[in-house]
Amino acid sequence: MITNDAVVLGLLMLILAGIFYTAAQPGWKRFYTVIPPLLLCYFIPGLLNSFGVVNGATSQLYPVVSKYFLPACLVLFTVGMDWKSLTRLGPKALAAMLIGTAGIMIGGPAALWIVGSISPATVAGQGADAVWRGLATIAGSWIGGGANQTALREVFHPSDALFSQMVAVDVLIAELWMAALIYGAGIASRVDAFLGADSRAVQEVKEHLDLDQKANEKNPMLRDYIFLASAGFGATGVAHGLAEVITPYLAANYPALEKYSLTSNFFWVISIATLIGILLSLTPISKLEYYGASRLGSVFLYVLVATIGMQMDLGAVAGNPGLFAIGLIWISIHGMILVIACRWLKVPFFFLAVGSQANVGGSASASVVAAAFHPSLAPVGVLLAILGYAIGTYGGYLTALMMQWIST
Repeated sequence: MITNDAVVLGLLMLILAGIFYTAAQPGWKRFYTVIPPLLLCYFIPGLLNSFGVVNGATSQLYPVVSKYFLPACLVLFTVGMDWKSLTRLGPKALAAMLIGTAGIMIGGPAALWIVGSISPATVAGQGADAVWRGLATIAGSWIGGGANQTALREVFHPSDALFSQMVAVDVLIAELWMAALIYGAGIASRVDAFLGADSRAVQEVKEHLDLDQKANEKNPMLRDYIFLASAGFGATGVAHGLAEVITPYLAANYPALEKYSLTSNFFWVISIATLIGILLSLTPISKLEYYGASRLGSVFLYVLVATIGMQMDLGAVAGNPGLFAIGLIWISIHGMILVIACRWLKVPFFFLAVGSQANVGGSASASVVAAAFHPSLAPVGVLLAILGYAIGTYGGYLTALMMQWIST
């Protein structure tokens, strides 16, 4: 119904304003205790897309926001980071991420076998239409990202029709899983109690960051907002400029690096922007945090969340429900393995959520989930997602071989 992106952006901003206004009202306190505001910022645009009010597939809002706002957001979150505090989080984030990878590798073949046992026609197909070939691309996406998915598409050559169906499964299931993790972030203390996890390290870092912010908070002037914008978008410009040099050079001279996602422009933009933020955090520029760097980053983040939500289409399930059943079982097995392992190891939910999303969603959504706990924790999601890019093609390839074996 609405095709003008200027109108769509205005509608999204009104939705965000309405959510934040009601969240501040006492009468809505009980509602937002159950449904976190961030989840609504994500889910309502998804409903608008599902019911045809807006079209997330044709809108240019997400490409623009991810290209400009996301790198700036990461810089603004990172610039004031207290890295000494962050090191107190320990190695559990990496453990949760790798457990999540194992969950994806186990879940895919298991889901294919379960659905194939119930409905053999769903997993049928020969040659390029063999379902396992399409699922291989999802494995690459859910361990690494889009570049890994493309790499595995070139390796296993699913038909165009099958691949388009797999993209729908990938996007919808990943978006629903992200919504579940965002909801969990709002009740993290209860989830940690269930996991038997000692989340004091995460809580101490969050409290230290909050206390430091309050103790040094300044009243920003116009020039301070200019400085904040220049730091975020200046670093974004540098990141894009360097990426445009690095990516074609590597693609032309070291084509084998494609399997590591090192020829992906988006990979370099995100990586360089995060690195710039880290370097700035070691300089006096880190004081920009006291003038609201992470708050401005949060504004960009919520706009990003709304545009990500626009990609969700609940109606896509009707196209081929059997394939979506595989996706749901797959992500459920991934989640169960994570929960069981994290409860055994007493890993806090923060690490479970961010480690999982670093696999399934990549750097953009992993930073969103991490920031749902605290804005300054967003870099944790980015760093774990970069690891996912490095191992995504290999993990996806092994998963595909297991699915091929089950299908024969």
